[in-house]
Amino acid sequence: MKLDTSKRKRFRVSNKVKDVASVDRYRLSISRSSRNISAQIIDDVKNITLLAASSFEKDINSSGKVNKTELSKIVAEKLAKKAQEKKITKIYFDRGVYKYHGRVKVFAETLRKNGMEF
Repeated sequence: MKLDTSKRKRFRVSNKVKDVASVDRYRLSISRSSRNISAQIIDDVKNITLLAASSFEKDINSSGKVNKTELSKIVAEKLAKKAQEKKITKIYFDRGVYKYHGRVKVFAETLRKNGMEF
């Protein structure tokens, strides 16, 4: 079965991150659409999702009209707060298909400001 270009990119980036994954670090996978952004912290050893944050959540959605970049900052701050409660500070950043540019870059920088290391 042939994969299209976007699936090949996703597998290529995710597999590189999984190869270097260790027991003490988790993988942060990000996905975005034209309007929303979501992220989850995954334990690849146990194959479970530990934390997730999304712009679909009611408390983020009810904050009024904000642009997409601000929405990325809000979701990143919420995810960082959840991670600190579970004492997760070291992660691998899995950007997936998306370039490290724009909303993805803002998301990563906001996580770094809030104490995450990657």
